Amino acid sequence: MQCGYYDQGVCRSCTLMGMDYAAQITRKSERLHTLLAAWPGAHWLPPQLSRPAGFRNKAKMVVGGSVDRPTLGILDATQHGVDLTACGIVSPGLRAAFAPIVAFITLARLTPYDVPSRRGELKHVLLTEAPDGALMLRFVLRSTEPLGRIRKHLPSLLTALTQLHVVTVNLLPEHKAVLEGEEEIVLGDNDTLPMRLGDLVLHLRPASFFQTNTDIATGLYNQARQWIDEVGAASVWDLYCGVGGFALHVAAPGRTVHGVEVSAPAVESARKSAAEAGLADVTFAVGDATALTAEHAPDAVIVNPPRRGLGGRLCATLEASGAPTIVYSSCNAETLARDIAALPSYMLDRVRLFDMFPQTDHYEVMVLLTRQAV
Repeated sequence: MQCGYYDQGVCRSCTLMGMDYAAQITRKSERLHTLLAAWPGAHWLPPQLSRPAGFRNKAKMVVGGSVDRPTLGILDATQHGVDLTACGIVSPGLRAAFAPIVAFITLARLTPYDVPSRRGELKHVLLTEAPDGALMLRFVLRSTEPLGRIRKHLPSLLTALTQLHVVTVNLLPEHKAVLEGEEEIVLGDNDTLPMRLGDLVLHLRPASFFQTNTDIATGLYNQARQWIDEVGAASVWDLYCGVGGFALHVAAPGRTVHGVEVSAPAVESARKSAAEAGLADVTFAVGDATALTAEHAPDAVIVNPPRRGLGGRLCATLEASGAPTIVYSSCNAETLARDIAALPSYMLDRVRLFDMFPQTDHYEVMVLLTRQAV
């Protein structure tokens, strides 16, 4: 894939841009083999590949420029806006939505936030696309001052972008380097974006996490389901469950599944999805996965932690649990390797790389850990 922004030095976020895609996969695979070299007996499955371009279902755009000429993209070295609306790694549906959104910013007189002077209102535009093309649009503002104008002109945006399903305003009054604040104002009747993956619908709320590559996310869920089915687990924990992707996909007759997630909105979404699917044996709770105890361990545990990994406390809990199987999905193979080393009772059985992030050195990896007989 070639990118004009990268070639011109405007944006260098995609560090492998211009490299042959097969070479990217080889590079990532070699790095993963090096990190997991301490477990030479593992069986390596073929990597799951992605579309090299147009794969991102999310666009997190910094708003710059002026109210009459807004930019959506990033900030340059002087903290001024650089337009990236033709970015080739975001989906065609997202790229098509940028022009109507830019026009709406001007129409509603949403003054872009100027970082050097700390003036203006509109900081970010956050856009997510569902598999069916439906969109969630979030305007991140410094205050509620423009809210009336947004409400007034919103019908024109909904006419221009008929695929808009959820529109919100997020408030971020502080001047700090984060994407969003804690308060969300929903504009309209819908507060979740339905993400249909096969026979399941996952409900995504504005602040909830979902993988940036829908095809690869589906691959991860299917792989976990295959491994859980193979071991015949009758009870499963899904830790760091988010909106319930893994838990809902591994659900099966005669199997109980329990998800734990610290985000209350994500748990609410997961419960809604389970109820709609009629999955009475799939439950969710708001809680800290690291605070779990080893009592009443299930047949299998699925873990999908953030980049920092499981950490010593949760690894010790899993080690003491006696759970026969762990399915570990990781976005950071370095912390994955550290955590496997902290689980000496488990054998690294299978490994598979999932190319969640083409054009970069990042990737997702899923491993199957099997408890060794004493």
